[in-house]
Order: sequence, then C-alpha cells, then structure tokens
Amino acid sequence: MIEVAARAAVIAAALCGSARADDHIVVDTAIVLAVDVSGSMDLEELAVQRTGYLDALRHPDLARIVAAGRTGRVALTLFEWAGQVREASMVPWRVIDGRPALEAFARDLEALPVRTNHGTSIARAIDYGLALIASAEFAADSWVIDVSGDGPNNIGPPVTEARDRALAAGVTINGLPIVIRPSRGLADLPRYFEDCVIGGPAAFVMPAADVAELAPAIRRKLFRELIGGDPPERLRQAAGEPAADCLIGERLRRERGQF
Repeated sequence: MIEVAARAAVIAAALCGSARADDHIVVDTAIVLAVDVSGSMDLEELAVQRTGYLDALRHPDLARIVAAGRTGRVALTLFEWAGQVREASMVPWRVIDGRPALEAFARDLEALPVRTNHGTSIARAIDYGLALIASAEFAADSWVIDVSGDGPNNIGPPVTEARDRALAAGVTINGLPIVIRPSRGLADLPRYFEDCVIGGPAAFVMPAADVAELAPAIRRKLFRELIGGDPPERLRQAAGEPAADCLIGERLRRERGQF
C-alpha cells in the first residue's frame, strides 16, 4: 500500500495532469462525504444526521443545482468513520447527473446500518478520503472532502498532518462541527475545525448547534459546495487571537487513560 505522503503526491499529480483513468468523464465537483459515527454521537444525533443527508440528497433544489453546473454532473461518495474508517459502511463513487442518480445514492445510504464505534480520528477520515479521490475514474473541476464531527481528533495521526496532505494534493476540506452535545474539555469545536481541520480555496465550517439545525446545516453545506462562492467570514475575528490547540483531543484522551 502506498504510504499517505506518497499517495498525496500521486493524487496531486493526477489532479494537475491531463489524464485520468476515464478522462472523458468530467464532473463539476467531486465530494467525499466523511460522516462521524464515533461513540460520542448518541442515537438521536446519528438518526438526525442520517436523515439530514437523505433529505439533502432528495431535495429538489439539489438536482437543479447539479443541472445548472458547467457539465451538469457532480460526483459523490460517502463513508462513516470513528477511530477507524468503517469501509463496510460506505456508498462508492457515483456520478450524479439528475434526480434518478441522486435517489439511487440516497437509497444506498438509507440501507446502511446505523452504528457507532470508539475513538475519533479525523486524520484517518481525511487520509481515506484522499485514497478515494486517488481511485476516482473521472476528472473534476474541484475536489472536496467534507467532514462532519462532534469532537476533536484523538487517535491516529495528527489532524494537521492529514489536512496538509490534502491541501498539498489540491483538495479542499470543509467542516460540519456538531455542537449539540459538545465534547468534554473542548470549549469551541467550530474554532478547532477552522484552525485544525479545514483548508483550501473557499473552505468553510458550518456548525450545527442543536438537533433542529443539523439537517438544514447538512443541506446548506452541500448546496454551498456545489454552488461555490466567496469564502465566508472567518470565525477568528481579532488579530492575534490564539489559534486552537490542534492536539487537544489526543491530550484529553491520555488524561482520561484512553490509549
């Protein structure tokens, strides 16, 4: 298996080069949906999160947004992750060119079991997203890894290293911090996502602060990624304000005796 750093170089070459496996297939945007199912997510949050993705995929405006793009096509894939990626719980790459393709993707997602796992490794989720991008048999005008999560990285590689691999490969990372029941010891999860997780052109975070906000936030996030636009106002307003501690999750895990 190619090491992650070497894989990033392969991906960067593929994205910048003129040939991919099926270069005649081109989509406007290719999005990897990386969905948090860590143990800190309770059953209500998991159910609302799943419903939010299903509602976004089935929303009539999504098909119209896809049709209005340069090629009239986008590509989506989705997987769930916690301390490790759940490879058995994913929807493979699908080229989306209208409502039937969106509905087929939604049905495949709906059929996945709803389960949680231990640990939170945003870094492994990003690296797995990069591997999926490397495997894509189409070309895209832009590549995005879209990470939802209700806590900081606490296991696996440092999240900033994975983020930097993605940015070096020309991939944008956006974030959906879920602050319905915030992780103990982390006061500002959206700030953590901004400083430690997201990056790339027009990257953004779209927090969901309660159950009622989660499904609409998922829809708005997906629409924004497809429509594009100027980067949103950054969360950190004051010049010189300290950045988030990008290793806080690992430190909290050690303090709790979770190795």
